[in-house]
Amino acid sequence: ALQKKKANDVGFKMLSSEICYNIQAKAPLDAEETKKLEYLLRETFEPEKFGSKSFLSGKVVEVAPRQQFTSAWSTNAVSICHSISLEKIVRIEKSRRYQVETSADSLKSFAKLVHDRMTECEYPTGISTFEEHQEPEGWTLVPVMAQGAKALEDLSKQKGLGYDEQDIAYYLRVFRDELKRDPTTVECFDLAQGNSEHSRHWFFGGKVVIDGEDMPLTLFQWVKRPLKERISNSVIGFHDNSSALRGYAHTAFLPSGSVAQPSAFKEVTRDFDITLTVETHNFPCGIAPFPGAETGAGGRIRDGESTGKGSLVVAAVAGYATGNLHLPGYKMPWEFEDFKYPSNMAPPLQVLIDCSNGASDYGNKFGEPLICGWTRSCGMRLPSGERFEWVKPIMLSGGLGQMDHGHLVKEEPQAGQLVVKIGGPAYRIGVGGGAASSMVAGDNQEELDFNAVQRGDAEMQQKVNRVVRACVELGPKNPILSIHDQGAGGSGNVLKEISEPAGAVIDLRKMHVGDPSMSFLELWTAEFQENNALLLGKEDEAMFDQICKREKVPYAVLGSITGDGQVVVKDSRDGSTPVDLPLEKVLGKMPQKV
Repeated sequence: ALQKKKANDVGFKMLSSEICYNIQAKAPLDAEETKKLEYLLRETFEPEKFGSKSFLSGKVVEVAPRQQFTSAWSTNAVSICHSISLEKIVRIEKSRRYQVETSADSLKSFAKLVHDRMTECEYPTGISTFEEHQEPEGWTLVPVMAQGAKALEDLSKQKGLGYDEQDIAYYLRVFRDELKRDPTTVECFDLAQGNSEHSRHWFFGGKVVIDGEDMPLTLFQWVKRPLKERISNSVIGFHDNSSALRGYAHTAFLPSGSVAQPSAFKEVTRDFDITLTVETHNFPCGIAPFPGAETGAGGRIRDGESTGKGSLVVAAVAGYATGNLHLPGYKMPWEFEDFKYPSNMAPPLQVLIDCSNGASDYGNKFGEPLICGWTRSCGMRLPSGERFEWVKPIMLSGGLGQMDHGHLVKEEPQAGQLVVKIGGPAYRIGVGGGAASSMVAGDNQEELDFNAVQRGDAEMQQKVNRVVRACVELGPKNPILSIHDQGAGGSGNVLKEISEPAGAVIDLRKMHVGDPSMSFLELWTAEFQENNALLLGKEDEAMFDQICKREKVPYAVLGSITGDGQVVVKDSRDGSTPVDLPLEKVLGKMPQKV
């Protein structure tokens, strides 16, 4: 109804619509299997509206998820099919078909109204196959030995890496003067994400110079000063994925049996602390509010569960701040019609509505209650003539949780420990998010901005969370030695963090991949969601495998800790080494910015 009204408002007449299920199977289904599948797909109370042929005629517009990655809906639909012995089903994607009364030239304009160009596209002739994959792009060397700083400057502009003068000077010194070699494009992209303002907070940690005078403290030191002087009951602050307050011993209900089998609950005395975390997800929500808010909530959930050696998610808070809303029929005197917004950003009213819907949608699917929140809108012309407005919106997501006090401190990486990734397969999602979100709104190329936004899968996050919970509930037998959530910078950032300072050797081809067309660079840097990295002892791999199989969660052992301080990433498909970096140079002792 809402889409029909939106179409009518701009001159299109939508006559009817339907959902089409596009199904990929390994082999033809027999009569009994077909009956089961139809039972799953048809509407329970209107079975007559389900058929093998279209109900529409005339001019039809069809939109659906982009084929290069499997949608979250498909992942869960296929899981349901497999649970009722429809093992032949590989993929199911929903397309939406609209019968429209308009000229043929206007169909493209109508299609723009009814699909999200970030995650979907139009299919003029329908979906005939899911096998239209392009060949992955190869990586190359960046010629800093021959061209110096210019090579890094050109790459930064071309790929939207956001290098500033200090970045270029430092990386030039590391590669040309110390390592004496050309970096790979994978390494340069990795450094841009992992060492972006978003990930490393250079502005807050940088030297402050006011009117030529060096200030005694950085902004971060000012922020941390109250905790340092009045630590009170804080047990974690500014050094993990969440903060934590000292809790108390209490009686909890925990499983009494083995990790792999169902069992009764029993009363157990545990000493739990209270975890608290808040983060913003502003840039993605300005570009694509609904998926941006979804993954803002999801990323914050992973922050909570990745505190210490794993913690429990309890409840959420949310907050939104946007520019002038321009509500229809409710004009405010300070809302200037001449205020312009970047073309690649959603208008404030859409941001507010879609962000709220996206965060709530993810929380509802995951099973986390949203217990309080706030919203603000502001935009005005100051007496000086300056425009004052939240052009780049704020989407705040916060969470409360619990953590076993015995799991308070992550273990330092030791040689021989396994480096593990747990969660959904890799897709071309959130490529360049760290660098893009560190730039001024509107400064980046529009297509690069859309590449940087993520898409969420709350059901997969719930499965991952159940694995973490199962490990946490084992108390002193928890197999997780250290855990970090995957965020900006993707695998490259989280795997370096979890192996610092010891170093690791990684075979990226062991990663579960959902899109065969992804390049090695994208595999290493894409921020595909619902993923955590963790360290396990070799002796605990079998138990961890049991838990993951019980919860139907994919995981992969990508490599091991080496102890030599290097992060070495290999491509076992062709024997190459696209990444070989000293952690001390790219993560540990980075120079302070001014």
